[in-house]
Amino acid sequence: MTGEIFMQQLANGISLGSLYALLAIGYTMVYGILRLINFAHGDIFMMAAYFMVFSIITFNIPWFISIIITIIATVTLGVLVEKTAYRPLRNAPRMSIMISAIGVSFLLENLATYLFTGVPRGFPDIKVLTTTMKLGSLSLTVATLITPFVTLMLLYVVLFITNKTKIGMAMRAVSKDFETAKLMGININQVISITFIIGSFLAAIGAVLWGSRYPSVMPLMGVMPGLKCFIAAVLGGIGNTTGAVLGGFILGMAEIMLITFLPSLTGYRDAMAFVILIIVLLVKPTGLLGEKVTDKV
Repeated sequence: MTGEIFMQQLANGISLGSLYALLAIGYTMVYGILRLINFAHGDIFMMAAYFMVFSIITFNIPWFISIIITIIATVTLGVLVEKTAYRPLRNAPRMSIMISAIGVSFLLENLATYLFTGVPRGFPDIKVLTTTMKLGSLSLTVATLITPFVTLMLLYVVLFITNKTKIGMAMRAVSKDFETAKLMGININQVISITFIIGSFLAAIGAVLWGSRYPSVMPLMGVMPGLKCFIAAVLGGIGNTTGAVLGGFILGMAEIMLITFLPSLTGYRDAMAFVILIIVLLVKPTGLLGEKVTDKV
């Protein structure tokens, strides 16, 4: 293998890992506060891709306005899911909430299949993102090039919100002790809604960048990325935002390097994520940056 090919694949791995990291932040934030694995997160990402398709292709709205519309629609959907599927079960056993999350996931997938059919739709070609650039001997699209920087910038924004703002302080209080935070006068519903707003916003940005890289939109497109991003969150330490991003980068790199060095195993690239998950659960169940926690009885 030449150095040029290796550097090309390295750039692809970093870009793919950045996409996983964007979605993983949403997973880990919701878990950090609600101790809930939001299995519908990948399907909210899928709906964001459809919002983008219909905004540009069906209604001929300019791409920069379509991105704003997509973000607003995705955030609205995320908050609606929280209010209808999770809030009524706030005091129910965790298993009930998890079953509700799985139910929402299936609902969104089947609703998308009913409304949009199962035929893949082409993601709109946003020239600003799909233009190919030459960096020495490397050939990269703008989307591939900017995705890591967008991810790191959004990570900084999320960390600033959680560590330096009043609502971030409330988020950290709720994540530490739900009941005590409520007794201290923190508006629990507001904190959780803002958490879903942030997660859905990141899912919308991820959908735009993902569609520019993999321009095929279908009702089940969020299933595998959703599972991989959950694995990335577990790898980095579920509940730890920085860990989720680290896990996303590692997972993306591992996947691309597998097909680079062992091309005969290309068909097993998705299985790589689950192998990593099993190893992490066996060796370090709390993840790379996770803290050991004890469930309260």
